[in-house]
This record gives sequence, C-alpha cells and structure tokens, in this order.
Amino acid sequence: MTERGRRTRPRLVHLTTTDMSLDWLLGPQLRAFVDAGYEVIGMSAPGPHVAGLRADGIEHVPLSAFTRSNDLRSDVRGVRQLAAALRQTAPDILHTHNPKPGVLGRIVGRAVRVPLVVNTQHGLYAQPDDRRKRRWPVYAAEGFAGRLSHVELVQNEEDVATLVDTLHLPADRVRHLGNGIDLDRFDPATIDSGTRDELRREWGIGDDEVLALTVSRLVREKGIVELLEAARTLHARDVPLRLVVVGPIDVGKHDVLDETMVADAERDGVVFTGTRDDMPECYAAADLYVTASWREGMPRAAMEATAMGLPVVATDIRGNRQVVADGETGLLTPVRDSASLAEAIEMLTTDDAQRAKFASAARRRALTEFDQQRVIERTLDAYRLLDDGPSAVRRDPEEARSS
Repeated sequence: MTERGRRTRPRLVHLTTTDMSLDWLLGPQLRAFVDAGYEVIGMSAPGPHVAGLRADGIEHVPLSAFTRSNDLRSDVRGVRQLAAALRQTAPDILHTHNPKPGVLGRIVGRAVRVPLVVNTQHGLYAQPDDRRKRRWPVYAAEGFAGRLSHVELVQNEEDVATLVDTLHLPADRVRHLGNGIDLDRFDPATIDSGTRDELRREWGIGDDEVLALTVSRLVREKGIVELLEAARTLHARDVPLRLVVVGPIDVGKHDVLDETMVADAERDGVVFTGTRDDMPECYAAADLYVTASWREGMPRAAMEATAMGLPVVATDIRGNRQVVADGETGLLTPVRDSASLAEAIEMLTTDDAQRAKFASAARRRALTEFDQQRVIERTLDAYRLLDDGPSAVRRDPEEARSS
C-alpha cells in the first residue's frame, strides 16, 4: 500500500509566495479545512507567520527561493525546491495561489503526479484593456498552466469570461469562487467603545477631520502614488481630510514606493502606520475607505471596510466593481486619475449625510455578498473531486459562468 493509501486523512498543500499570504489571506480557510478533516500543509518562503500557522495545526514547508522578484535563477531554484517538497510530502491535493506559485505550482504539481491540482485565480495579472505587450505574456502563461490544473477557482466573474472565451480553457474546469471575509470579526458592533477615539489620537487625527483609510502594500500598482497625489491636492485646498495608510513597504517589488515620496506625503499630513494586526479597530477609527489600485481580483480589504460600514472610494476596475456598488455603497473613479480620485474623496469628506447613507448600505451589502463560508464550501466541493476522480469535474459549460 502506498503512503497515500495508508493515510486516515487526505493531505492538502496550499502553495503561496509568502507565509503572510497563508496566514492573513488564507488562514480562516486553512483552519476550516483542518476542521473538515484534511491534513493541511502550507508551502511558501519562510517568515514570522509560520509559528502562528503551526499553532493552528497547519504545518509549513519552507521554500526559500520563492520570492515576488523577477529573478530567473531564483525561480529555477524554487521549481527544484517545490518538486522535492511535493515528492517528500506526497500530497493528495495541491492548491496553488498568486501569479508565480500559481503557474509554477500547476506545472510542477502535474509533473510529480499530484492526484488533484487546484488553482485559485485571485485576479489575472493583466486585463483585457492592458497593452498587448503586457497582456499576452500573462495570457500565454495562464493559458498553459490553466490546462494543467483539474479545477480553476476564479474569484472574479469577469476573469471567468476571460479564461473561457479568450484563453479557451475548458469551461468544465472553471468555477466562479468569489471571495469572502469573516463577517463576525468585521462587525462594527464588536468594537469596544472608545477604540475609535484612542486610535485617532494615536495617529494625530483631529475631531474635526475626516479619516480616509487605505490598506495596501506600498507599491505603485496599488495606486499609492495617485492616492498620495490626491491627498496633496486636498491638503492644498484645506479640505479637512487625513489619509492613513496601513501596510508594509514591499522591498521585493520593483515598483516599491521610495522614501522621498513617503517623506513628502508625511509633510502633507499622511500617516503611515506600517503593518498592523488590529484591522477591525483600524476600520472603526475611519470615516471612509479608499483604494486606487490598478488591478485586483476581488479586494479583501475593501470587503472588510464595507463590512465595517465604511463607504468606499475605489478605482473602476475588475474586482472593485464587484465590491463597490457605485452610487450606493461608494464611488468608482477612473484608474490612474488622481484628480478624479481627489474629487470623489472630497465629495464624501464634505457630505456627512451621503457618507452615512453609503455606510448603511455598505454593511447590508457585505452581509449578503461577502460571507467567507460560501468560499470555503465551494472550495471543499472542488476537493471532493479527489474521491470521485478528476474526470468528475465535467459540467455544463454555462454553469461555469454562474456557479
């Protein structure tokens, strides 16, 4: 009998670039899979989140060569490390995430004959309106890797159409997953009284100022430059707004924000908090949420803010459109347009009644649309193909678009 045959629980590996993704983005799902009877292992570059994962019953296998940087030699080492790790752990299911582990993981997973390979498409790294030079390398890689997985779980319904109609992936392998959050954790009713005032004092926000919060890595593709330009414009107009940015400087990215931009923004009153783990409290301290990202799958932070009853100003891109109901729970603005972004933020800053109206609608939308339990059940449904055999994925092509 093989090692797989002797197990009492199916072994499930989740592959990401960093341990932070395993912990913060996937943690609730991984714990749910443990509760559902799976032996769960995370694979990623090692880091400070490994201890927390192990405390929750999730083992971790380090892949030191996995990075976000574009380094071919490191990628080759990563492929070798991953192949060795998969042969050693012999998982029943490999579930891949993020652009680089998603592509490399699907290829290596099939090469070492993992019985079931599942990929979550968190958001295609190129969009239909991107220039061909950017779009087609991404499409070529995703089109190839997508034919190797048994199931593609796609967060954004717009990407479902791209994968099936443009990349011609088999429609019976593509499932709309959506995205969700812990609605019990992100509930404004659970925040202690006084927390809002305490955090605002910590950040130096006056009682007469509106606090706009953004949660993001400090890289250009997240629209941070446009957001800081909008904050500077509003500061020059004496609009009573303060921007608070929660998130790390991502030193592994080529488009990381430089220190001069950070210093200039601080002189305009912008507050940079770095990484925090008290996000419900941070949202409770804010009056509105802003994201100026250039591309998203289905942004978790915007969903969290919505659940906390914050109106959202966001760029009009795939992903944001699925979270923000324009004119109902917030406002959508053109991408890479700091002037339009500033106008939308100013409108909500100076109109207390509109902010309150959007805030109430935002919480209602989150309760009906953003429950992470739905995502967990859809993922577990994909895993059940292990018992039925990968050929059981065959479904009506139209169902891929609506499920």
